[in-house]
Amino acid sequence: MFVPQWIIEKKRDGETLTAEDITAFIQGYHSGSVPDYQMAALAMAIYLKGMTFEETAALTEAMMHTGALLDTAGLSRPVCDKHSTGGIGDKVSLILAPLAAACGLAVPMISGRGLGITGGTLDKLESIPGYRTDLSEAEFLRVVDEVGCSIIGQTATLAPADKKLYGLRDVTGTVPSIPLITASIMCKKMAEGLDALVLDVKVGRGAFMKTPEQARELARNMVRVGEAMGKSVGALLTNMDIPLGHTVGNALEVRESIECLQGKVKGPLWDITRELTAAMLLLCGRASDRDDALEQVQNALDSGRGLEVFRKMVEAQGGNPAVCEDLDLLPAAPTIETVTAEASGWIADVDADKIGRAVLVLGGGRTKAEDGIDHAVGLSELVTPGQRIEKGGTLYVLHSRDSDRRGEARRLLEGAVTVSPDAVEAPTLIFERMMPEG
Repeated sequence: MFVPQWIIEKKRDGETLTAEDITAFIQGYHSGSVPDYQMAALAMAIYLKGMTFEETAALTEAMMHTGALLDTAGLSRPVCDKHSTGGIGDKVSLILAPLAAACGLAVPMISGRGLGITGGTLDKLESIPGYRTDLSEAEFLRVVDEVGCSIIGQTATLAPADKKLYGLRDVTGTVPSIPLITASIMCKKMAEGLDALVLDVKVGRGAFMKTPEQARELARNMVRVGEAMGKSVGALLTNMDIPLGHTVGNALEVRESIECLQGKVKGPLWDITRELTAAMLLLCGRASDRDDALEQVQNALDSGRGLEVFRKMVEAQGGNPAVCEDLDLLPAAPTIETVTAEASGWIADVDADKIGRAVLVLGGGRTKAEDGIDHAVGLSELVTPGQRIEKGGTLYVLHSRDSDRRGEARRLLEGAVTVSPDAVEAPTLIFERMMPEG
C-alpha cells in the first residue's frame, strides 16, 4: 500500500528510497493524490538528507515519464541543447541558441523562469513585445526545423510533475539541492529527444552551488544521469561570484544579448558563450577539435548569421523582430540613476549575491510563485573586476519604478562593488571542463 508519509519519514530518517517509492510518490503528486504540502515535505527531506545516484536517476526517470517525450526524429540536424544551473546576469542562452543553430545544430531549448535571486530565460524573452514562450509541441518543433532553434517554457505534456515542483521549490527553501536540481534539469532535457547536452554549472555567491566541490558533484551527477540514458553530455564549471556581463534585469539583459549578437560585446559574457557553443559542436561531432569549434562560433557571430537566426526565432514566436535593430522597443524603467566611484582605482569585487537580491526587490524577480515580473528594472553599465575606474566613473546604472523598492535596493547594493587602490587581475571564468574522452 502506498502511504506518502511513510516515504517522507524514510527520507527524513536518512534511509534510501526504492525506485518504486519514488515513482509512486511522483505519480501521486502528478495526479493530485499527493498534495503540495507532502511534496514540499519530501523535497525538504531530500534537501537535508540527500539522495544516492540511483535514487536521483530514479527521480529523473519518474519525473520524465509523467508526460510525453518530444519526437525529434524528423529534424535533419544533430539535436543539442545547453542548460545553465542559473546565475546573476546569465543571458547566455539568448546568444548561444541562435549561434549554435547558425553552426548547423538544431536547438530545442526548454527553459525556466527565475528561481530565488537568479534570473530566468523565459522572463527575459518575454521582455520582447509579443514573444510567445507557450508554443505547443508541434509549433515548437516547426520553429526548430525552420529556424534552427526555439526557446520556450515547459509544455503541458513535457515532464509536468517537474513543472509543478519547480515552482514549489522556489518558495519552500529547497532550490539548492543537488538531487532535486539534477532531476529537474535532466528530466526535461532527456525528454527533449537530444543527441547531446552541454551543462553550464555555475559556482559562487550568485549561484546555487557556492563551492567548486558542490558544483563538481552536481556536474558529475548530471553527466552520469545523461550517460546512463545514452546521451553525449559535457559540463563546464563557470564563475558566478560576479554577475555575467554588464546588465542584470530582464529587458536590460535582452538588450545586452542583442548587442552581443551584433558583435558589440566582448569580455566574460562573450567568452563563456563562445566556449559553451563550441562544446555543443564538439559533443555533436561537428568540429574536429576545440580550436575548430571556437572558430566556427566566431564566424557565426562575425558574419551576422547568429543575429539573423535570433531575428527569425523572435518573429516565428510572435515577437517583434524589429527589436534586433531598435532596442528602444524593449521596456524601460521611468527612473534611471547613475552610481559613481568615490575614488580612482581598480574594481576588486562585484558581489553577485547582493546584486541579485537588489534586482529581486526592485521587482525583477519573484518572492512567491504567482508573482509577476517587472521586465524593465535592474542594473546596467555594471563594472567588472580587474577594470580600471576613475573617480566619478560609473559603477552601475540603477533602473527602477517604485521609490520604496528603490530605497531597499540601494541598501542592498551598499558595498556590492569594491574599488582597490592596487591593480587587480581579472577573475578566472572557467574552473573546469568535463568532456567525454576521445
